[in-house]
Amino acid sequence: MKLFFTVLKGYLPLLFVLFAQNIVAQQDPQYTQYMYNTLTVNPAYTGSTEGLDATLQHRSQWIGIDGAPQTQAFTIHSPIWNDKVGLGLSATNERIGPTDEFYVNGNFSYTLYFGAEGRLAFGLKAGARVLNIDWSRGRFFQEGDPLLNNNINNRISATIGSGIYYYTSKWYAGVSIPNFLRDNYYDDIQETVVSDRLHYYVIGGYVFDLSDSVKFKPAVLGKIVSGSPITVDVSANFLLQEKLTLGLAYRWDDAMSALAGFQITEKFFLGYSYDYSVTELNKYNDGSHELILRFQLQPKTKRIKSSRFF
Repeated sequence: MKLFFTVLKGYLPLLFVLFAQNIVAQQDPQYTQYMYNTLTVNPAYTGSTEGLDATLQHRSQWIGIDGAPQTQAFTIHSPIWNDKVGLGLSATNERIGPTDEFYVNGNFSYTLYFGAEGRLAFGLKAGARVLNIDWSRGRFFQEGDPLLNNNINNRISATIGSGIYYYTSKWYAGVSIPNFLRDNYYDDIQETVVSDRLHYYVIGGYVFDLSDSVKFKPAVLGKIVSGSPITVDVSANFLLQEKLTLGLAYRWDDAMSALAGFQITEKFFLGYSYDYSVTELNKYNDGSHELILRFQLQPKTKRIKSSRFF
């Protein structure tokens, strides 16, 4: 019994936030800088950036809480065939407590043209998810406990998702479902089965030219998960002299964020964000950090928009 309360105390902060948010199953990874890596949200974004686009992203969530999420993401995509078709690849690695998940997907889009600037893209993605659970990494692990010793090694399940993305030089909007297929992540013991749930994403943003040297872009991302509260991210970024980006964001009833980015060269952009929890969870963690490195290889003639900004 003493061991039980010791373990419970160690995991209390993480358990608090999971139950407070009514999370029954592990959610898809979340990002504060989603506006610079929209392919992680919507496959229809594939090929919309005029040239080759590649990003690396790392997120350390809830610093100071044992077992809190650590996420790495990589995406690469490009338009082909008169810019009507986009092809891309995305990969994500996430560790939460004793679990490791790796996703890899191929992404495809087809774009219809409306007037001089309007573009409507339809996207598909397909791939696989690999799950590993090593209970010995968790504080709940006890030698001889059958519930916590049934590890899962390289369990593979398929992923299929789709999305729609409309954009011009000034604004964009999209809806997507990252994965239509539902699967149980854990083994068949009732206490450890986690059933996946459908996720729905809604994204949008607008670019205002405040002056020749200042652009303002508000953006919003909504995530709807069946059986859970709606998550809404609202952000406001300013692009100064086509070089420096500064902004603030708010994740509804969860966190306030500060964002900064710099266009290092014509091809490389480096971004950083810091999240501060606005719930009781802030008593147990030192915030969340996120880094993104973006590489863009642009053709000499730009099509309709500054892809540095979305």
